Amino acid sequence: MGFARHHRPFEIGLLGGPVPALAFILLLTSTPMARDRGLTLGQPEQVGMSAERLERLDRVIQDAMEREEIPGAVVLVARRGKIVYRKTFGDRSRRPVVEPMTHDSIFDVASLTKVMATTTSLMILVEEGQLSLTERVGEFVPEFARNDRDKERVTLLQLLTHYSGLRPSLDLTERWRGYGAAIDRASRERLSEAPGTRFIYSDINYILLAEVVRRVSGLTLDQFARERIFGPLEMVDTGFNPDIEKVGRVVPTESRDGALLRGRVHDPTAFRMDGVAGHAGLFSTVDDTAVWVQMLLNGGIYGGVRVLSPLSVLKMSSPQNPDGSADGRGIGFDLETRFSTVRGDLFPVGSFGHTGFTGTSVWIDPFTETFLIIYSSRLHPEGKGNAVRLRSRAASVVGAAILDLTGARELFFRRF
Repeated sequence: MGFARHHRPFEIGLLGGPVPALAFILLLTSTPMARDRGLTLGQPEQVGMSAERLERLDRVIQDAMEREEIPGAVVLVARRGKIVYRKTFGDRSRRPVVEPMTHDSIFDVASLTKVMATTTSLMILVEEGQLSLTERVGEFVPEFARNDRDKERVTLLQLLTHYSGLRPSLDLTERWRGYGAAIDRASRERLSEAPGTRFIYSDINYILLAEVVRRVSGLTLDQFARERIFGPLEMVDTGFNPDIEKVGRVVPTESRDGALLRGRVHDPTAFRMDGVAGHAGLFSTVDDTAVWVQMLLNGGIYGGVRVLSPLSVLKMSSPQNPDGSADGRGIGFDLETRFSTVRGDLFPVGSFGHTGFTGTSVWIDPFTETFLIIYSSRLHPEGKGNAVRLRSRAASVVGAAILDLTGARELFFRRF
């Protein structure tokens, strides 16, 4: 399984979620201190789920492969600290030779980098008092705001929630390469909207946030995340630019310039930045990612290792978008936007998650203490796959398998 190394006693187990302070206080006062959850194998019935209903996931994944939307996948479902579904499907690679998918396959997680590495790192620095989310980007990257009054107003929070006004991505029609060149171009970007007025999902936001991590901590994002997140949580297969000995387990994406991308980031901007960027570049396994997700559901701690405080998790997973805006975003996480189809039709508003362009996704429901991870490489081998329908239908199947709402129902309705 690969979870024995993570199963250590906890200090405290708390749920984070997009709930008002009163509901969160109810959680604090009603959750037993001994409820410290590491991930272990379990049966669906142990955690109030139907095994028969959960098995419907098999058909959903098989259908996606038959439609040639994905070549294969690794899927994991957990509730209340128990892994109740963990299966592999199809192929890890189809070119140059066919390789079956394995549980320990390493995926290019694409934009999951934003929450797993960049957002978590920023919140650690917030907790240490080294920065505040309300502070302006120009205080940390002065060249970003130089001689531009609108850009002088952009805050770290606006970068994190995609309300900065920056466009989606850097111009790749120009010739440039290297991390420093990307920061220079990101700093010289002009705003397409006034700060705080419109949700524009932007990789540039997170390119800048990674630079904030570097300038504040003195460590590059990959170093900081390894030392403060992935290393302490023993996420041994998670990081940027996988070591050569792990490349055989990496799931390839598509070819670029005649060479199959395997162990090298797919995202073209991160590729030019030599694989380390705040918006993309991270590689991980489903098992490692499950540890990070359970850490969030535990209120920032896993296996006796505290990465974040419970209030940081609450902040990350609750609405932080400007008042009156239609698109709901937490700190890093998606709450209620056009990207929220990954929630499916049954998980409530208040659940949260993120997707990756390569075919990866995580969705987390703090009310039922359930999460779903789907890792696929929809771009392999010809870049023509699509994981949107798969994600939505799979989440609905998982939601329908939850039959016991003890505790969750009371918490959900106390929100209102």
